[in-house]
Amino acid sequence: MNSNTISRVFIMGFVLAFFAYLFGPLIIMSITAFNSSAFPRVMPWECFSIEWFDVLIQDDKLMLGLRNSLIIGAGVVLLAVPIGLAGALMLTQVSARLRPWYYTIVISPILIPGVVLGISTLVFWDRVGRMFNTGYESIFYDGIFLTILGQATFISAYSMLVFISRLQRFDPALEEAALDLGATNVQAFRKVLLPFLKPAMGSAAVLAFLASFENYNTTVFTIISESTLTTVLASKVRYGINPSISALAVIIVALTLVGAVFFEIAKRREDRAAKAAAQVAAGGRAQAARTYFAEPALMLFVLIFCAGLGTVYFAGTLGLDECKVAVKEEKKRRAAARIKERETLQMFQRAKPGQETGTGAVPPPQTGEAAKGTEGYQGIFAPGNLEGQVESDTGGEPAKGTEGYQNIFAPDNLEGQVGGDQEQKSTGQ
Repeated sequence: MNSNTISRVFIMGFVLAFFAYLFGPLIIMSITAFNSSAFPRVMPWECFSIEWFDVLIQDDKLMLGLRNSLIIGAGVVLLAVPIGLAGALMLTQVSARLRPWYYTIVISPILIPGVVLGISTLVFWDRVGRMFNTGYESIFYDGIFLTILGQATFISAYSMLVFISRLQRFDPALEEAALDLGATNVQAFRKVLLPFLKPAMGSAAVLAFLASFENYNTTVFTIISESTLTTVLASKVRYGINPSISALAVIIVALTLVGAVFFEIAKRREDRAAKAAAQVAAGGRAQAARTYFAEPALMLFVLIFCAGLGTVYFAGTLGLDECKVAVKEEKKRRAAARIKERETLQMFQRAKPGQETGTGAVPPPQTGEAAKGTEGYQGIFAPGNLEGQVESDTGGEPAKGTEGYQNIFAPDNLEGQVGGDQEQKSTGQ
């Protein structure tokens, strides 16, 4: 084995370890969504089931949080993308001396902790509401409105970075040529600059939505009495979760993969269209456009998805009840075996040292000998003592073992004791 082979093996091992570190938790969590166990786990495996997807749909609190997260994400996209675009365009217009200062100021919200942003947003809009003398039912105290504003303060900086990277490849001469040909500034912006920024706008919108959807630090302070998906999940983790959370993770991962596949296909089609237009402009012949059904990646994805969906459906509906019954019986059998083992262990622990503890051996019987120092108190708490006491009051015999305790609490005992002390003093005894 030469050095090149060793290098390739080491690189492949590192790459596999890297991807296992990234996608291993997602794979394990996706597997737990199809286990019938009440707690998310892979081992021990019980039954293959899709019932947790139905549990997820029936969870009203989780569905409400998901709806609020989607609304907040859409609002953040509508607010953060235009602010990010304006910030990026402003950066290209300021002088070179002021550009570093401006860049530092507009990027600073990314460096501020989300907790500080959430509290500051809540306090600021509370002061605004008091300034206008509005009640708590106004928009200044609405959790969804405050969350959109709080998240947009730092997500707009992410969008601005996307637009800045795209504008670095823009040729200002194109806009100047449009202005020389009689176009207004608005027309040059709408017909020259915006088409060039179209891919960046899509990327910024997706980034803003995802950053809003998974945000927790800022949301937990600004959401007030409402709830989002992240806050609901945090509360469920605090008080115990079930595999319905894994089912939600499977759905989110599947939607992400579907979106990534279609985005890649659309991007490749645009690249092929651009190449065909360039060939036509050069005097060549344009190639025929390929349809979606001619995409190998899409066809492979559809086949894998259909196969997985069919496997989940049939494996989750055939024999599920029988499997659950068998698992329950197996748990009972194991519990009975553990109880029997514990009883056997306790029996051997009670046996005296030196006594044979073979098959059928039992602990030695307890002897009737009294403990040392308690000889005079045997039978003092026997149930028949009171009956004997009653009989002694009516002339009967006192109970055995209580002869020295008759009339010990009689009222005249103290009087006799006092009288005895006086007689002793008078007689000099």
